[in-house]
Amino acid sequence: MIAVLWIVAALSVVVTGVVHSVRSEVRVINHNRQALEGLALGQAAIALVLQDISVRAQRPAQLMQIDVVYLGHAMQVQVMPLSGLIDINSASEPLLISLYSVAGAKNEAVATALAQATLQVRGERDTRGREKGFEAAQDLLRVPGVDFDLYARLSPLITAEVQGGSGRVNPQAAPVEVLAVLAQGNLALAGDLAAKRASGATDMDTTRLNAPFIGNLASSRYKLQARVPFADGIQVVVSHSVDARPDSRSGLPWRVFHTEYWTQAGPMAGV
Repeated sequence: MIAVLWIVAALSVVVTGVVHSVRSEVRVINHNRQALEGLALGQAAIALVLQDISVRAQRPAQLMQIDVVYLGHAMQVQVMPLSGLIDINSASEPLLISLYSVAGAKNEAVATALAQATLQVRGERDTRGREKGFEAAQDLLRVPGVDFDLYARLSPLITAEVQGGSGRVNPQAAPVEVLAVLAQGNLALAGDLAAKRASGATDMDTTRLNAPFIGNLASSRYKLQARVPFADGIQVVVSHSVDARPDSRSGLPWRVFHTEYWTQAGPMAGV
């Protein structure tokens, strides 16, 4: 009798383990299916927005949100000219210091050292004597002192893909976090400017921003982010960096030069 009870107990443990394993596999499969579905929906939403942009007489010059419904899914696509981000290939030392201190939460001494290290790394020369610069935002990790945690803070605010950048930022195209850097940490001012822009205001009072940091550079390059919400509260975020000019090589009206996607929880971000 005791032996039978031991066998039953052992079988119960095995069955419990199998059930747990199956449930875990089902969750992984559902997560992967959701991610792939979100990727497809996000790419479709971005393509619809790009089609709209390509036929406009004037391309968008400021950060904006566009609502898209596709196959019954309501999504938001954020259209951000890359001139609204901080170009790590041409930003001045004072702008880099503000980036590291405000967005990176570093004290002045550390922020200054990081800014100088950034200038040094981007100024390194190749065998032909040309400055290497940064090919992508991820290259900021080459800078001594920039770890993954710091990069995660800065990555939504920076770019290495502005052509002929002046080192200045167009505040009309800048997300609120970049506006805070341009305001040298004045979060209230940055929030107020972003809120007025979101309400439809066409003029932005930039007189309280740091004048050497800002410019009105137009850009044909954009970052488009589609947020695909699901019923369980998870969002799939699809990001494309594109040049909105026609691509003569492919014959398409635009060129995608960087794509990524990820999942996250929480409400949609504002502008």
